[in-house]
Amino acid sequence: MEMTQNYTPYQGFFKRLSAIDWFYALALSVGALFALSRFGMYMDGYEKGILLFAVPAFVWLGWHWKPVRWLLVVLTLISLFAIYLYAGSLEMANQKFFLKYLFSSQSAILWMSTLFFLSTLFYWGGLVVRSDFGSSIGSTLCWAAVIMGFTGMLVRWYESYLIGVDIGHIPVSNLYEVFILFSMITALFYLYYEQQYKTRQLGPFVLIVISAAVGFLLWYTVKRDAAEIQPLVPALQSWWMKIHVPANFIGYGTFSLAAMVGVAYLLKSKGYLQDRLPSLEVLDDVMYKAITVGFAFFTIATILGALWAAEAWGGYWSWDPKETWALIVWLNYAAWLHMRLMKGLRGQIAAWWALIGLLVTTFAFLGVNMFLSGLHSYGTL
Repeated sequence: MEMTQNYTPYQGFFKRLSAIDWFYALALSVGALFALSRFGMYMDGYEKGILLFAVPAFVWLGWHWKPVRWLLVVLTLISLFAIYLYAGSLEMANQKFFLKYLFSSQSAILWMSTLFFLSTLFYWGGLVVRSDFGSSIGSTLCWAAVIMGFTGMLVRWYESYLIGVDIGHIPVSNLYEVFILFSMITALFYLYYEQQYKTRQLGPFVLIVISAAVGFLLWYTVKRDAAEIQPLVPALQSWWMKIHVPANFIGYGTFSLAAMVGVAYLLKSKGYLQDRLPSLEVLDDVMYKAITVGFAFFTIATILGALWAAEAWGGYWSWDPKETWALIVWLNYAAWLHMRLMKGLRGQIAAWWALIGLLVTTFAFLGVNMFLSGLHSYGTL
């Protein structure tokens, strides 16, 4: 009698892993241990914990989405090269060629901005003239922008410690830094869906919102000299910032992506770009998955924010304008998902709702800083 062996989904997944997959996991673990030995003196216990937790998270991500592997390798090599060039002195930023024109934080972020603008042009050119070549260049430029943007953030992190150990902090503390983070997260999620659905026709729409963010970033840099690294205000000198802010901006980034996919859905459903955009089913699925991911992370960020508030201000919720608008954003997407799952919400109503949700999210992200004040007044215009 032939015996059959049943495997759980996880067992089947692990059996499909190759030697390269395991080597990637080993290399990432070794890299984390190197970071602990080399920079552990600058980390507190919470930061070390975050680093160790990041290893299995990025191992899992690299196993499921292969481009993450070479992205991490490239970022590691460039960042270590930049650290080597600095030789412990911030003055090297204006003396070493590669730092001055490529890999210092400000140079890398300027390159990121330029590449995102060029990517947007090529994506739109490819869509308008039905050129796969133009769209492929747009995709390549978008990847290059991601590399330069993350390089800028990593090097900026190191630069802050060169200014002073008491000044050093993860670069997610002000509008300048979080606009870079927003651009990176939105681009990465788009590139993931681009590969998963094997279509580049959404690039023109998603890159619009990224280019708008980059445009604001450049204006803000010139207007407020925002690229200068500043010490953290006391309320931000907390390990909560390191996990609350990235989780928040995964939500912002995916909500923005969903809104721009909603624009593509509305255009196609009205008869525009019929033969140039993916099917309505694909657009609807991307919109739904983006909002689902964003809602999960935004929920986590809101919970973390409440815990941080309890530690910093003595209460979990104070109806501060930022908190109130974060709740409005959460309720908006909770309602969207409820209508989707319980009532089968689809079509133009769902797309319009996602687009209006972007306006609500933008006000919560930026408008509160412009027009309101409160406990979260860390990045005013």
